[in-house]
Amino acid sequence: MAIPMPKALISVLLALLFFVSSALSASDVPFIVAHKKATLNRLRSGAEHVSVSIDIYNQGSSTAYDVSLLDDHWPQDMFDVVSGNLSTSWERLDAGGLLSHSFELEGKVKGMFYSAPAVIKFRIPTKAALQEALSTPIMPLDILAERIPENKLDLRLFAQYGSLISVISIVVLFVYLVSSPSSAAKASKKKR
Repeated sequence: MAIPMPKALISVLLALLFFVSSALSASDVPFIVAHKKATLNRLRSGAEHVSVSIDIYNQGSSTAYDVSLLDDHWPQDMFDVVSGNLSTSWERLDAGGLLSHSFELEGKVKGMFYSAPAVIKFRIPTKAALQEALSTPIMPLDILAERIPENKLDLRLFAQYGSLISVISIVVLFVYLVSSPSSAAKASKKKR
């Protein structure tokens, strides 16, 4: 049998939680959250491009200055840069702001690839040292893998025959409703 906690202890814990959360929210520092995502795009020529985008959010209460992004964990023997840069920098990231960066790579070697998180460095006006944040990691990428074509329902068939199917369905439903006796008529026949 569970022993109930005294109400006083619960109220003290809630008050402590309130004071800790208010103290943390009152601190005037940027809080950087970065989301990294990568998608594979198979070209008709057989090559495969990796589109990488990194979104950097400032969830803190002050501005981050001298924000720099570096994502150099893509080996040159496995990937060629098709467009964009693996690093970039911005002057500032305001509180509640968003910065985005994207680049595209071409895979040269077949196999699984595990990428490390991108590194974001920024400066806080109250501290001399640069602060560092990491992005989220991406799922493993299976570069140039043999993929079995999926049987997707072809939307062109719906576009071509959709109106015909809906008209036939409405006519069949109407005929069914007219030809079947209603439940009220059945109930009145049972009472007689």
